[in-house]
Amino acid sequence: MALRAAPRDPFTLDAAAERWVAQTLNTLTPDEKIGQLIVPSFESNFLSTDSDAFEMLTRLVREYHVGGFHVFGASQPAPSVLLNSGYGTVILGQPFSAAFLINRLQAMSKAPLLNTADFETGVGFRIAGATAFPRQMAMGAIPEADGLRLVREEARITAIESRALGVQVNFAPVADVNNNPRNPVINIRSYGENPERVAALVGAYLSGARAGKMIATIKHFPGHGDTDVDSHLGLPVITFDRARLQRVELLPFRRGVEQGAEAVMAAHIVLPALDPAPLTPATFSRPILHDLLRTEMGFGGLVYTDSMSMDAVARMVTPEEGAVRAVLAGADQVLHSPDPIAAFKGIQSALASGRLSQAHIDDSVTRVLRAKASVGLHLQRVIDLDAVPSVVGGRAHEAVAQDAFARAITLVKDERRQVPLTVPRDASILYLSILDYPSGWQIAAPSRTFIPELKKRWANVTSIEVSDHTPMSELDLVRAVAPRYRAVVASVFVRSTSGSGRLDLGPELVRLLKDLSRITDRSSVPFVTTIFGNPYTTSFLSELPAVLLTYDFYDQTERAAVRAIAGEAPIGGRLPITLTPELRAGFGLDRP
Repeated sequence: MALRAAPRDPFTLDAAAERWVAQTLNTLTPDEKIGQLIVPSFESNFLSTDSDAFEMLTRLVREYHVGGFHVFGASQPAPSVLLNSGYGTVILGQPFSAAFLINRLQAMSKAPLLNTADFETGVGFRIAGATAFPRQMAMGAIPEADGLRLVREEARITAIESRALGVQVNFAPVADVNNNPRNPVINIRSYGENPERVAALVGAYLSGARAGKMIATIKHFPGHGDTDVDSHLGLPVITFDRARLQRVELLPFRRGVEQGAEAVMAAHIVLPALDPAPLTPATFSRPILHDLLRTEMGFGGLVYTDSMSMDAVARMVTPEEGAVRAVLAGADQVLHSPDPIAAFKGIQSALASGRLSQAHIDDSVTRVLRAKASVGLHLQRVIDLDAVPSVVGGRAHEAVAQDAFARAITLVKDERRQVPLTVPRDASILYLSILDYPSGWQIAAPSRTFIPELKKRWANVTSIEVSDHTPMSELDLVRAVAPRYRAVVASVFVRSTSGSGRLDLGPELVRLLKDLSRITDRSSVPFVTTIFGNPYTTSFLSELPAVLLTYDFYDQTERAAVRAIAGEAPIGGRLPITLTPELRAGFGLDRP
């Protein structure tokens, strides 16, 4: 491909905004410019002005001139994890706590703060009361035009709610093509395995975000979909040649850049075909971030690192060196360093020694300021707290999300024609909640919604939860009692959760499901299974007679699954991935 003379600038500014960028750049001191490259985090808790936590945030703004903050949900306790909140146990934050804290920090900052968040499935993914949408793979299961429409609407609604809280940059959409069933970190976060379909949905997301006046971020460049190592825990290596990377991994990113993407997040992954330097992740690779992304692909927007607290890089270098290497490679914003003050000082020392030039830093600062002006921060940085309840959440936004949850449900097997379930409303139902492992569910709670929703349709429900901790004697009891019921309904919950390092259902639980398939067949008892979370679980449960996929595991998904089983909503989802030779991408059974 021919090299471009200069990257394309995706930020369209009027004359007044252009003047503000130039004037602000001229007024910033060298240290203030360095600060613009640092994005630490905070959690959406209430903070007293007279607290260690708020004092630290104040120092980051006033002494280290940070360019913005990354907004997490809440945690317990929040103050002890301000500088390294990581990806540990997180609960939902509150809209007013997040918005009020952002306003306080904006008021004390010389340059307006450009704030970021991981709202991959809507603001409700992190903030209670906001709208939550299905995981991206669920959105990818919604057929053709409806999928594009709903992804666009998801992005627009997410943008509106996010901006109402004072967050201008969303780290979504995930542009990774998930073509590795053993991928423990992307999985249901991807739209699917087809690069063209992923690219189309990425484009729809960018369009919706733009309509809501938010900066969307395509990630994780140059493609994290075909790894079997979680970069929160280790350093993945992708060994494909450049031709394969161009055809699969890079295609959605290239299309996203062509469609005006304003931000890209770099991945902590090694790609020898793009950079032969040993053990050099994309985060630290100038051939990848500058030569490929900036020069060849013509990207002129913001480049963010992924979280610098992730083990893939945090175990490799100090916070000081990590920040310097990322900026040298072509990153504009160093995100979520384990020590943002050390990151600042590392860049400061590199500038003093000549390792980094002032011109290099000025280029990044200019892009940061242009991004800030593009979302109007040069005109208005404080948000209207009184407007939050009328913008965040609400029935209209929720209706769009519920439509998406319902349309994503995919029926991949129904050998005995048992979906929808037609047993009498007074029939006895055995309900099994089958968990990969019982701990670490964070804001999810398996079957919390499924059980009461099932009981609304069939009052006589016996509920049993099993997991890899359940004794064999209890599993045998389940086998023994199953034939006594008029129907057996099972929900299987298997996570692909960042940082867990797990991806499977225990062998005894797999054996239980296979035994139940035989037992219910012999006794002519309907047996319907819904897979929540990792859809690849289906590939080693071929004996099950009826299987629905949801690609998610939260309350709205459970509600949609029960409605589908009860015949109250049509089923029309299509597999966005291949599970077996018989269950290939694009397959799905319809139920009106």
